[in-house]
Parts: sequence; C-alpha cells; structure tokens
Amino acid sequence: MSKNSLFVFAKISPKREFFESAREAIVSIIPQTREEPGCLQFEIHENEGQDTIFLYEEWERLEDLKEHHGKSYILKIFAQYEEWLAQPVEITKMVKCEKT
Repeated sequence: MSKNSLFVFAKISPKREFFESAREAIVSIIPQTREEPGCLQFEIHENEGQDTIFLYEEWERLEDLKEHHGKSYILKIFAQYEEWLAQPVEITKMVKCEKT
C-alpha cells in the first residue's frame, strides 16, 4: 500500500433483471484493471440476496483512477449502466488517515 494512495468504494445497484449482466461485465474487466498503471487493488463483492455489487479499489493517484475511467472497456460498462442501474452508482473516495 502506498503512503498516499486513494481508496475507492463503489456501490452498484443494478435492476434485478440486469444483476447477472452487470456482475459479469465487472468481473470481465478485473484482469485488465489490475494491470493498469497505478492500480494497487481492484476487488468485487456482492451483498447476497440484495442484488448489490460493491467495488473496493486502491489507486496510487487520483490521476490513475481518472485514466481508468477513460478506458474503452470501462466506458462500455458505464454506457450499459444507463439501462442496467436501479439508481446511480454511489462512489466514496478516501485517503488513509496518517497517525499523529
């Protein structure tokens, strides 16, 4: 973990009929994302029975995350979200608190 890395938590709430498609799309980009410069961690989790997907990400810099969001395979998923999602993605960006 980098001293000043950026942590991202994303809550993705697909409509029930699109849950599997959304999950499969996200799973399909895991290997590419993990190979991107600046990606330290990219994990997917599910809230069983509630059709909610969570992403846990760690990036070296905000610029690396911005570049990730511009990749063609990410833009394709973002476009599909317009139909798939029950509500907008909730994104929380954080940095680790330094001990004083």
